[in-house]
Formats: sequence, C-alpha cells, structure tokens
Amino acid sequence: MEDKSINLALQGGGAHGAFTWGVLDRLLDERWLQFSAITGTSAGALNGAALKAGLGAKKGPAGRRAARENLDALWSEVGSVSDNRVVRWLQSLMPMPRGFQRLTETFSPAAWLDNLTRLFSPYDYGPFYVNPLGNLLRRLPYPDFCCESGPDLFVAATNVRTGRIKVFTGSHATAEAVMASACLPTLFQAVEIFDEGTGRVEAFWDGGYGGNPAMFPLYRKQYPRDILIVAINPLMRDALPKTPVEIADRVNEISFNSSLVNQLRAINFVKELSAENRLGGSRAMKNVLVHLIEDDALMMNLTARSKLLPKPGLLAHMKQAGQAAADRFLEEHAGKLNHADSFDLSALFPDMPSGS
Repeated sequence: MEDKSINLALQGGGAHGAFTWGVLDRLLDERWLQFSAITGTSAGALNGAALKAGLGAKKGPAGRRAARENLDALWSEVGSVSDNRVVRWLQSLMPMPRGFQRLTETFSPAAWLDNLTRLFSPYDYGPFYVNPLGNLLRRLPYPDFCCESGPDLFVAATNVRTGRIKVFTGSHATAEAVMASACLPTLFQAVEIFDEGTGRVEAFWDGGYGGNPAMFPLYRKQYPRDILIVAINPLMRDALPKTPVEIADRVNEISFNSSLVNQLRAINFVKELSAENRLGGSRAMKNVLVHLIEDDALMMNLTARSKLLPKPGLLAHMKQAGQAAADRFLEEHAGKLNHADSFDLSALFPDMPSGS
C-alpha cells in the first residue's frame, strides 16, 4: 500500500470512547498510514492526546508502540472503576420482563449516579475536591501533549462564560486543556485556564456542547483533504424512544451530535458547490474527503448512562468492537484514502436541495 496521510476527528462519549481506543489500536498497525492532525473532544481528546504524545515521543515503529502503550495505560486507569456485578448477575439468570428491566435500569449505579448529580454539585466537595483526570494524564508513559513532533493536536472545550467553543493547540494543548475538554459540569468542577484570546482566566466545560468533534481546524491548507471521523454517538435511530431511559438517551445523542451534523451539512454544501463548479477557484473553501468509522448496532444497544461507568468488561468489549470496525473500514475503503470520499454525505441530508 502506498503511503497515505489523513486527519483524525475523534468524538467524545465517556466510557464509550474505548471504541475509539480500539480503532486507533488497529490503525497503528498500518505503517503506510500517517496522521497529520488530530482533533478530539472529551473522550476523543483523551484518546487524541495519548496518541499524539506517543507518536511525538519516538519516531517510526517505536512511536507507534509508544502511542499504543499510552492508550493502553489510559484506558487501564479509566477501567479501574468497579462495575455493577449485581445487575449483571440478575440479568444473566433469566430474560427479564420489560417492566422489571426498566426497574433495574432505574436502580443501577449509572442511574444512581445520574440522580445524585441532580442533588449535589461538584463544588459541594469543597477543599476535598480533586479532578481524577489530572493525575491520570500525568501518569501516562508519554505525557507530553505539547511536543513539537508527531501530528498536530486540537482539543475542544466550551467557555462557560461565553458559551463558545475554544480550541487548544500547540503549547496550549496541555493536560489542563484535555481535562477541560472532558469536564462534564455535573461531575467535575470547571477547569480554569488563562485564555490569551480574552486576556483573562476562563472556566471551561466539556467540549461536546460546542464541537463534538471540532473539525474546522482540519480545513487548513497544510493538512491533507481526508478527515476520518470516529463516531461514538449514533446519528440515526429508526425505533421511537418510549421509556424514560430511551428518551433521555436519544436526547443525549441528538444534543452531542448536533455540532457534528452542522459541520457535515456545511461540508456537504461545499461538495455540492464544487460538483457544480460554483466555487470559482476559491481556496477559502476546502473540499474535504470524508470517511467514517462507527458501529451503530453496538452503540444502539448501550444506554447513555453507561458512558458514566467505565466497567472493565465494557471497555474490553468496546475496544474489540473498535478494532473490528477499523479492520472493516481498511478492508473496504483503504484504497479511497487520499482519492475519494468513503462516506456519502448526500444520503445523510436528503432534505438538502441541490444548489441550496
């Protein structure tokens, strides 16, 4: 296979981000495949930072091994949280009636944690509060996310005061920036970082509210046209949500997919203009090539609440699913990289009239 270079856009999704771990683990096997730039949000930022630091620490195959070591260490630490053995044991005994299954959902640790966050604020901990991501990131085998070597890294967070997205890169893509990108406000205190753009210390929350992931940094002319999106939240669901858990899950998916959908719609619009020769030779709009790795069948069988509890068994399953999804992508679409889209955006936006 000829050498090819692409950009990565890594979506956030809590513990479901282990799917992206598996995808990256498989892509690292392909030495012909180079990563020029990485943009990530929340769990995607964690994965992107670990990948960047590993590839930047060493050159060639050693860099790929370092990146894999970083990713393994990251998710090993995340997976140290205990899982819900009681509910899993109950579910293994017999098929549950729908009502009883809903009852176990209500009293599962994820539901308990979700309800607890409605009563208590992370600021209620006072001086005892510690963001666990800080120590986790600094204990990685290769923790330098700002190194000049390796792919460029972009980390998205949401400015609490302005409600706008902030993208950290270069020397600003620090462990604090990654913590900010993954800062769910119901679980963590806002991460405060000095913002040179505003000239003041700003508080930041999870980047998923403004860009999940933020793809616009990848439109710069120095990067290849190809953007490979690793999606965690299902874009489409045919079944109508009816139970409280199903409704809440779908609201969560729609909310955290909205920025991605808007960006894809804009890309599709540029593609239509290009197809009709209406760009007029403009270099301001880059006609990017879009690729997507996902496993909606898997994600549709999981609840949004499972994102909060990174059970070791779940993480291992997600990693294997990510490896398998990446393997399928490479088998079916490796030849299209640097040449053509492998994801049909027009099918995603059938309501968009041509030339609109």
